[in-house]
Amino acid sequence: MKDVQSSPDHRNIPIDHVGVKGIRYPITVLDKHEREQHTTASIDMFVDLPHQFRGTHMSRFIEILNEHRKEIHIRRLPMILRAIRESFDASSAHIELRFPYFIEKAAPVTATTGLMEYECCFRAASGQQGDDALVGVKVPVMTLCPCSKEISDYGAHNQRGVVSLDVRYRKMVWIEDLITTVEACASSPIYSLLKRPDEKFVTEASYNNPKFVEDVVRDVAVAMNANDRISWFRVSTENFESIHNHSAYACIEQQKEL
Repeated sequence: MKDVQSSPDHRNIPIDHVGVKGIRYPITVLDKHEREQHTTASIDMFVDLPHQFRGTHMSRFIEILNEHRKEIHIRRLPMILRAIRESFDASSAHIELRFPYFIEKAAPVTATTGLMEYECCFRAASGQQGDDALVGVKVPVMTLCPCSKEISDYGAHNQRGVVSLDVRYRKMVWIEDLITTVEACASSPIYSLLKRPDEKFVTEASYNNPKFVEDVVRDVAVAMNANDRISWFRVSTENFESIHNHSAYACIEQQKEL
């Protein structure tokens, strides 16, 4: 049959990324306490396309996933990317996996346990300049407003926020450790299950630990700079304000010196 995708294109414009998005696929993630965790990812896969070709063969991406279906985890991503480049004869390949990750978390007083879900991702690229990989986590947190506490005769407004942290690493980092680090920089972590003694503890602890979004990203940056496994990071915090019709936001991106 005629290969339309490989027919010549005369517009002389290369394409940076062409491929498939939103593939739902089972993957295996390394778990610090249980060794492995099985979850389902939404996967995006891309290659570059030289100017002389009209299109690419999208089905090859699915074929490569199927070939590696029993070994899709972060340590295998360089191998998968090399397979993509070879299959497409591409100079660069990119893959992103977004997935829910679950951690059993105990309430602070009663130690009642429940599963907390965190949105995580792996991003990796392979090109003529070498390979690159990122790990990302999105961590729900609670913050209590320092200004509200200072100016109020009693009480202070608080809100739930999301801290997004992406890191490049020199040595392997655990998802659990990134999440724990972020939670320690907020007014309070978020829990899936709280009894009344736990709720009292969280309310009072956050009141004694007020944080602006600026405080959160700076505290995370301090922790990342102290972690010799991390070579680069980007951290952002978005607070879904409880008394305003907008969100508060702050972001820091930093390349660490070798």
